[in-house]
Amino acid sequence: MSSASSVCYQINIERPKTLNILVIGDIVGKPGRELVQELLPEIKKEYSIDVVIVNGENMAGGSGVTEKPLKELLASGVNVVTSGDHIWKKKETQTFIDNYPQLIRPANYPQGTPGRGSYLLELKTLNKPVGVVNVNGRIFMDPLDCPFKAVKREVEKLKERTNIIIVDMHAEATSEKVAMGWFLDGEVSCVFGTHTHVPTADERILPLGTAYITDVGMAGAHDSVIGREKNPVIERFLTQMPQKFDLATGDVRLNGAIISVDENTGKATGIERISIAE
Repeated sequence: MSSASSVCYQINIERPKTLNILVIGDIVGKPGRELVQELLPEIKKEYSIDVVIVNGENMAGGSGVTEKPLKELLASGVNVVTSGDHIWKKKETQTFIDNYPQLIRPANYPQGTPGRGSYLLELKTLNKPVGVVNVNGRIFMDPLDCPFKAVKREVEKLKERTNIIIVDMHAEATSEKVAMGWFLDGEVSCVFGTHTHVPTADERILPLGTAYITDVGMAGAHDSVIGREKNPVIERFLTQMPQKFDLATGDVRLNGAIISVDENTGKATGIERISIAE
């Protein structure tokens, strides 16, 4: 009687590959910049971060973008810098923004505005590119073009190259940010909000796979009124008289979120808020 022979079949199962993306809220002036540059290497190592996106519209003196601090942030490990309604506070930004594709302005500025509203990040360490889009809200803000139509246009363009897309919705109204999250659910990997400088506790993954948070907060002094010295702001509220709003320096913290994305599908698998003090 012959013995039965056994046959082994090897099944190759493609396991999900996770991409970890760190997003950091509005960097407010020198205190915020220095903390980001100091903490970034440690954060990247601890959380295995592959891509770093920061909102930098307040990096220069608390309002606007200038070239020197932009270069320093990019050299420290930041990959993409988004912005918002303060992008043009420093006139010089218009002269250099086209030289830095990593610095994007809201996509719903009118046609002919310097710069670009999205960026395709390609790194040797990534298996596929990561698309980043920036739009401004319109409620209680400047009446720009429709952010929903603008983001749809940019997302469709980026989808020709990648299914991993991150959107910075820079807006005042919570309702407008939430609406953008639902509008893009299943179309992008993440929608994160900026502008208010106050982090929200509503991080979640929407039903079709898009990570969402209304606001990731700021990198700046929290012993303050959204990054500014308290007393002049309070005086302004009390008297309505003009005040000089200097940058605060106490209790500097970095607020942000880490989004985990399945590289195969472009869907988010996790979102975690972080807040780290100096």
